[in-house]
Amino acid sequence: MRKVKFTQTNFHEKLSTIIEEFPRLDDIHPFYGDLLHVLYNKDHYKLALGQINTARNLIGKIAKDYVKLLKYGDSLYRCKALKVAALGRMCTVTKRIGPSLAYLEQIRQHMARLPSIDPNTRTILICGYPNVGKSSFMNKITRADVDVQPYAFTTKSLFVGHADYKYLRYQVIDTPGILDRPFEDRNIIEMCSITALAHLRAAVLFFLDISGSCGYTIAQQAALFHSIKSLFMNKPLLIVCNKTDLQSLEGINEDDKKLVEEMKAEAMKTLVGQGGEATDGGGVLYTMSTLTEEGVIAVKNAACERLLDQRVELKMKSKKINDCLNRFHVAMPKPRDQKERPPCIPQAVLDAKAAEAAKEKKKLERDNENENGGAGVYSASLKKHYLLANDEWKLDDMPEILDGHNVYDFVDPDILQRLEELEKDEGLLQEQGEDDVEMDVEDLNPDEQKALAEIRKKKSMLIREHRIKKSTAESRPIVPRKFDKDKKFTSNRMGRQLSSLGLDPSKAIERVRSKSRGRKRERSPENANGGDGMDVDGDGSNKKMRFRSSSRFGSRSRSRPPIHELVPGRG
Repeated sequence: MRKVKFTQTNFHEKLSTIIEEFPRLDDIHPFYGDLLHVLYNKDHYKLALGQINTARNLIGKIAKDYVKLLKYGDSLYRCKALKVAALGRMCTVTKRIGPSLAYLEQIRQHMARLPSIDPNTRTILICGYPNVGKSSFMNKITRADVDVQPYAFTTKSLFVGHADYKYLRYQVIDTPGILDRPFEDRNIIEMCSITALAHLRAAVLFFLDISGSCGYTIAQQAALFHSIKSLFMNKPLLIVCNKTDLQSLEGINEDDKKLVEEMKAEAMKTLVGQGGEATDGGGVLYTMSTLTEEGVIAVKNAACERLLDQRVELKMKSKKINDCLNRFHVAMPKPRDQKERPPCIPQAVLDAKAAEAAKEKKKLERDNENENGGAGVYSASLKKHYLLANDEWKLDDMPEILDGHNVYDFVDPDILQRLEELEKDEGLLQEQGEDDVEMDVEDLNPDEQKALAEIRKKKSMLIREHRIKKSTAESRPIVPRKFDKDKKFTSNRMGRQLSSLGLDPSKAIERVRSKSRGRKRERSPENANGGDGMDVDGDGSNKKMRFRSSSRFGSRSRSRPPIHELVPGRG
């Protein structure tokens, strides 16, 4: 009973943790609920969690039933059988929910990679057609690093960055590109942008590529603006004409200008509806270029200012503003007399500042590089720091070869004198070495001199053989000793070596010769007279004899011919 209860408790804890840790769609922000539905289909998500909950309840019921049966077990064997049955049914129930667990694991891994978006903080939302410069603008104003490529749908999910304005932190969201097509035809990538526009209270920057390099005309982009303008309600809206370095706003044709004016009028309606002032359009229409960074900061500051004004206005209209104002006290100082009191800066600070300004900054090699074309164009001179008697000599061309000699060999003026000294030292060393050798040889007796000559000869032969082997080690084949054609390893040689050592070589030579003869083939009496082995009775005995001989000699390893005999063209 304890084992069954312990197993049920383990399953219950694990499955309960899974059910509780996954977010419930009814308890989270609508933005996250719709985003989860877009990415994972909330029906499948709820179904998987429901199957896990059902499995948890089934395991609890199985444990309860089998514990009751175990109480009335009449023998130890029956109790063990009931225990095995209970654990087996629990494992079977767990195996059935394997696909649901795998599906939830994939969701968990994907959710862990999603950016952390706060729906209630100050947010700037960037939207528009693909490849109009949204990610480039985000990289300019935030510390994010979004991939930028010259083709559509580079951004396939929501990216979040953060920017500062007036000591406040703003959340900037880069959305994937949206195409102008029916709602039901949009894919998951586009629906992420639609979800963010629908649920986040943010300042919206609608990007417009007036140069047409994105692959879409201004008419197509204006159609997208009018199709999703319902998502811009109650939000600060700015129309940003990007890529002015390729095409200025004044240089577009009249039809495109009318479309831009219509978009500006819609944005002005949104501004007036929020309580803003109706101007000539300068508050909603901006031009910039992310390549030259012209107008980028102006667009960012305008969006932050508009969003800040709207949030302050909404808070001022709330019912809790009176409770907040009671805790605020803004002190406004009043002048006590008509005397002017300018800021006092100590004279020492002014003098230090003037001295620093007058001090000439040392020009670095990097400054010269920036002035003369940058890296790859400017080449730093390595001769400017040469220590010469005359500075004009630094720029002289130095030849490498002069009169058939290397110039650098004669840079040292004392090189000839040093060379003579080295030659003298070398001559002295050689003379000393020869004297030492002659003195050693003269001191030796004839037998020792003969042994010394043998040693030197042996040493020179070893050195020569080693060099030959080293030079031909890669291409030289390894020849077995029994295929030695040079007769290096012979019995006579072995006898001479053994005799030089003072040993009797006769028995060793006899043993080697007896082994080298090998086994002779025994002939049958029928073949003793030179017959061809044919039996008078028929072919049966001949086949039997051939089978015996082949089995007798096939078991022994056969000698292979030398390698150089198998290769054509070799000796």
